[in-house]
Amino acid sequence: MGKRRIRNLQANNIINIHGFDQREDRRNEAAQLYGIPVHTAFEAALKEKFDAFIISVPPDKHDIYIADAIKLGTPAFIEASVLDTEFTSFIRQANEKKVLLCPSCTLFYHPAIKKIFEIVRKRELGVISNVVYHSGQYLPDWHTYEAVADYYVSNKATGGAREIVPFELTWLTKLFGYPKKITGFYKKTIHIKGAEDIEDTYNALMEYDGFILNLTVDVVSRYATRRLVINGDKKQLVWSWDQNEIRIFDPEKEKWESISYDTLSSQDGYNKNITEQMYIEEIATFLAAIKKVEQFPNTLEDDHKVLRLLYAIEKSNDSNQIQAFA
Repeated sequence: MGKRRIRNLQANNIINIHGFDQREDRRNEAAQLYGIPVHTAFEAALKEKFDAFIISVPPDKHDIYIADAIKLGTPAFIEASVLDTEFTSFIRQANEKKVLLCPSCTLFYHPAIKKIFEIVRKRELGVISNVVYHSGQYLPDWHTYEAVADYYVSNKATGGAREIVPFELTWLTKLFGYPKKITGFYKKTIHIKGAEDIEDTYNALMEYDGFILNLTVDVVSRYATRRLVINGDKKQLVWSWDQNEIRIFDPEKEKWESISYDTLSSQDGYNKNITEQMYIEEIATFLAAIKKVEQFPNTLEDDHKVLRLLYAIEKSNDSNQIQAFA
């Protein structure tokens, strides 16, 4: 993600970029690929004058650099969270010091999801009855250049499936809000070398006023999948991220209508559907938020609330009880 964010910054005409990583191979790679100065220690990097931080470290290390950003009064962009590490304290401190903290909400910028937001908010589907969404990937496909055991997705607390649950819930809660109740399951289903300690599949049922949302997240899908069905009393919406179109069934016309959209190509080595476009736009919004010309759509408060949903799913599984959510 650090490499991706360098590309995103450069795509937004930012040229004065410094990198820090504890691993020599990653420092050398970033310097060679992107021509940026790199540092062996964070303290050394801080001798430079910065306008912002991009925190692209493993999720269980986010808190270290969020604390530094608040202490220094430096705006920070933070990759997707999976651990509630001092969030309440960070929110209070950042608000008191008026430090801009922007947690990632990447899928909010996907062209299909932006269009789905528009359709739902205009109530074109009518009254929604249920939503079914499956996000599935195969964990060894994430980093084909290193073993699963060599990075954070193999750790129980920051496992791949566990991380993707809030990643998806971030945009789903912006579209549908937060549920009144939630129940769910999570478990290990298959053997993946290097991922012996993690649960690979999460499933949640969320009850809203008038409709139910069914979410499945896994890292066992041999074909990378994002599939969405929204059933309304007027129309049905279907989207699969590998088809570059949103399909809507109109019963009055007795036919399907297609809404096409364009995406930028993915970076080499990534799934063809992981368009760089949404990451570039996300960083552009962060840069605009620093200048106070645009508001970043996700806050640390939002991120904290989404993490509470993740924990509620796990608590429901562990206790065999539906969890109320407020």
